[in-house]
Amino acid sequence: MRSIAFIPIFLFILSLANAADKPNFIFILCDDLGTGDVKCLNPEGKIATPNMDRLAREGMAFTDAHTPSSVCTPTRYGTLTGRYNWRTKLQNGVLGGLSPHLIQPGRLTVAAMLKAQGYHTAAIGKWHLGMDWVIKDKQSVSELTIESRDQAWSTDFTQPTTHGPLTVGFDRYFGIAASLDMVPYVFIDGDRVTAQPTEDRDLEMVQGETNKHTRKGPAAPGFTGYEVLPTFIDKAVAYIDEKAADAKSGKPFFIYLPLTAPHTPILPNPEWRGKSGLNQYGDFVMETDANIGRLLKALDDQGIAKDTVVILTSDNGCSPSADYPALLAKGHNPSGKYRGHKADIYEGGHRVPFLVRWPAKVKAGQTSTQLTCLTDFTATAAEITGATLPETAAEDSFSFLPALLGETDKGPKRESLVSHSIGGNFAIREGQWKLALCPGSGGWSEPRPGKEPAGSPPVQLFDLEADLGETKNLQAEHPEIVASLTKKLETLITNGRSTPGAKQTNDVPIDVWKKTKPKAKAKAKKK
Repeated sequence: MRSIAFIPIFLFILSLANAADKPNFIFILCDDLGTGDVKCLNPEGKIATPNMDRLAREGMAFTDAHTPSSVCTPTRYGTLTGRYNWRTKLQNGVLGGLSPHLIQPGRLTVAAMLKAQGYHTAAIGKWHLGMDWVIKDKQSVSELTIESRDQAWSTDFTQPTTHGPLTVGFDRYFGIAASLDMVPYVFIDGDRVTAQPTEDRDLEMVQGETNKHTRKGPAAPGFTGYEVLPTFIDKAVAYIDEKAADAKSGKPFFIYLPLTAPHTPILPNPEWRGKSGLNQYGDFVMETDANIGRLLKALDDQGIAKDTVVILTSDNGCSPSADYPALLAKGHNPSGKYRGHKADIYEGGHRVPFLVRWPAKVKAGQTSTQLTCLTDFTATAAEITGATLPETAAEDSFSFLPALLGETDKGPKRESLVSHSIGGNFAIREGQWKLALCPGSGGWSEPRPGKEPAGSPPVQLFDLEADLGETKNLQAEHPEIVASLTKKLETLITNGRSTPGAKQTNDVPIDVWKKTKPKAKAKAKKK
């Protein structure tokens, strides 16, 4: 529910719902996990994922769920703010590990909203939304791109960071600054590194492949990458054990758990190597699933599983670093039945697993085909807990609580979806129709930006009801739908929101056609 008039964020109205009626939340954001990697969503898949399957079996699986972007930083912004990332100054690509903060002061996050309602909030894992490091004199870092090699040592790691997780609503933070293939290679506790990154080195990109390495730069002694996934789960389990008694007495918690797996570097620990019978990526997915099982066991052991909402999803589709040819040769497709993969405007870039378990309220074994986006978490958490969102927050967030409760006639619900590729290309979806404002993938799969066949139409229109694999471009047959969806997208952009309410202002001017003009075609850089 949204307020009618403008209300400053620091004064937004909360309901008087009893704290005891508010569930705990755990939002598990896997990194580069394909929808075809989860067995319950892709029965033909070759990777065993019993713990993810358990979440679906005991809750609800959403089969038309999407990230707002086909890469990580923009999706993380949308997840925590309920707002499309392209409304910010980050119009393509991702941040680096040394980039300054992206979430602006005063922007409401789901963590701040829940904290205001009495929740204890923790972020454990990969941040990748920027934080302000102390930069050495006469040095600099890139604001909106991954830092260069000569910028890797520009930071004074002896000083605390500012404008990180602790300033956007989290009471506690433990994690790493960005992706595990980006500097610095060191854990951060609160606003300080846990050890000085005094070594200049890289990590293995894929276990056992010595010719592939991550970016070189600051690393803490002994930091290998193998310890990161189990360490995050250790921290999350310890947090659950610590807060269980409070949760039972009406003081709930929220854990935002953005994992680093199965993103590169693909580093399954020794006990998991060879388990999948596929490759290192398959093994790493299995290890990720097992660690999720540890988390579920902690909830069971503490007797709080019934009153905890667990959401499991991914920040985008699977990366080509998983080695699609090797996996396909053994009968496994990380993208399942969808075209493309991470970075793309095609479905494989942004359609992701989305599993929700809440035993106290959600019937087991359900499937929902409702169109859903990760930005919808904010509005859903607000409706569950009885918070009223201000007009100036969560502008692109629709509650999926009615779907969870089987009350699909209640609304408003999401009717459209705007997708964004790594190169900044737009797509809009409404009903069965999807319009991509680019002639190719907009990302890393073929046809890549700038390499589309001569004479390719500047836009692509797909009927996902008849052609889920996006094989036939219908733009010539349905110019009226192209025009209608284009106008819809332009309206969603100029209104500054896709939810009902007062018009808002985007952070930057946005031209939806700039990526389709020949002079503006730019090659999407592979992360």
